[in-house]
Amino acid sequence: MQTVRTKYFDYGQEEIDYLKSADETLGKAMARMGKVERVIIPDLFAALVYAIVGQLISAKAAQTIWERMQERFGEISPHNIAMQSADDIQKCGMSMKKAVYIQNIAKTIAQGGFDLEGLNHLSDNEVIKKLMTLNGVGKWTAEMVLIHAMERRDVVSWGDIAIRRGMMKLYGLSTITKEQFEQYRLRYSPFGSVASIYLWQISFE
Repeated sequence: MQTVRTKYFDYGQEEIDYLKSADETLGKAMARMGKVERVIIPDLFAALVYAIVGQLISAKAAQTIWERMQERFGEISPHNIAMQSADDIQKCGMSMKKAVYIQNIAKTIAQGGFDLEGLNHLSDNEVIKKLMTLNGVGKWTAEMVLIHAMERRDVVSWGDIAIRRGMMKLYGLSTITKEQFEQYRLRYSPFGSVASIYLWQISFE
């Protein structure tokens, strides 16, 4: 089985020190937890497919489907996935809707209808806008690609339930409004992605 290459999100003392000084509550949690590693997929297409697989399901379920896809298809590349039928993709354990999205996106990229590598030269907001032109990609999915493939530094996703839950647990809130979320997001800037890594961990503690 050919597995997709992964690495850890690259951050260090500078980001940790900044967040500790910017937000005392988060800083205490970070000190308690030590360095939290977040696995990312540097390949843009593979990361995009993984993000679509992960829409509205648990991380554990997404991982199971992802492993099945790699076992069944080998390389997760636009050309290889474009050759699979939506039925075969769906058999890995996802909804037919997602399977069709993945197959269509693979075909579009394989045929040169979407320049995935060109995303590297765009700002975060431009990347989100561009990715959202693909059927099946919403803002959350695009933000996951920004963090989990492109290692962009300042992404905190309102659309991510686990991040919201992590924030609520961290600050002892029973609910969180978009306004409160924005205040925290701005406080973490320009290292929001590192804050996100800790918030995910907190949400599952």
